Amino acid sequence: MSRVLCSIYKSSKKDEMYLYVPKAVGLKQVPEVLMQMFGTPRHVTDMFLVPERKLARADIEQVLEKLASQQFYLQMPPPPESFSAHAQDAPAWRRRSAADNADSESSS
Repeated sequence: MSRVLCSIYKSSKKDEMYLYVPKAVGLKQVPEVLMQMFGTPRHVTDMFLVPERKLARADIEQVLEKLASQQFYLQMPPPPESFSAHAQDAPAWRRRSAADNADSESSS
């Protein structure tokens, strides 16, 4: 499978969970149990997948292999990040929020 026109759907139940399916097949081959867990699929985009293409959070070879063998690929959400170990790396809004909470606790 060298080139696949793929439809990508976002889960309505789980942030950052996506289903990749061949556009020609659609969601027909996705098991019902998975669809119940996934929720109402929200179409994000269609794109051609080729081995040379880079994907942000998935290995293109694994995606293409799963599309060929089972007609879908489920991209799971990334694990939650812990900013407490590296507070300096946290987004500015999170650092401000943490500082505000510390100020309110010390004044009570």
